[in-house]
Amino acid sequence: ATPVTAAAPTPSVGWGSAPDLGAPATFVLLRHGETPLTPQKRFSGSGGSDPSLSGIGREQAERVAAALARRGTIQAIVSSPLARTRETAGIVAARLGLEVGIDDGLRETDFGAWEGLTFAEVQERHPEDLAAWLASPDAEPTGGGESFAATATRIAATRDKLIAAYAGRTVLLVTHVTPIKTLVRLALNAPAESLFRMELSAASLSVVAYYADGNPSLRLLNDTSHLR
Repeated sequence: ATPVTAAAPTPSVGWGSAPDLGAPATFVLLRHGETPLTPQKRFSGSGGSDPSLSGIGREQAERVAAALARRGTIQAIVSSPLARTRETAGIVAARLGLEVGIDDGLRETDFGAWEGLTFAEVQERHPEDLAAWLASPDAEPTGGGESFAATATRIAATRDKLIAAYAGRTVLLVTHVTPIKTLVRLALNAPAESLFRMELSAASLSVVAYYADGNPSLRLLNDTSHLR
């Protein structure tokens, strides 16, 4: 009798070979270079003085531009509208031969009356508001600033729009601490308090890829090797 050969089991997606989902939309997330406020660790959002880069910040932007030029994968650049991000993006764009698009959704959180203050100064002047802000993403900074929950809603909408616009492409997003941390948090489905547990240096690079099935993949966080 001819032996019966059992059919090979179909590998399960997740452990076996997943179907080809094509090239993802890849966001290379660049935090702007230093401003005069950065080393002082002052709140610097979208409601303050809108500082430009310092000399150190411009040098950092030049270094990241050189690193991205060597890598050669950036196909488009989109920046927050604030001065420090536009200046950083312009330095990179000049090196890569690309234009800079502006998206208001990439702006930093508005820190209200805390703009320009250090954490210690806020703790001294607005202790109850600061405690509430640290405890809940729905709490707003003093003076009608933007809550982290509101920032997350804005960033999620901006993310979805940019994924659709840059499907299958690699785009450099030049933005700020909170938007980048929020994109990472959302990609990992992490709780809101994770925003306080991430380090994000000036002119650092992080990368999130978004696949056609809707699943994101965090590829890099807070890379500063190009600055050393």
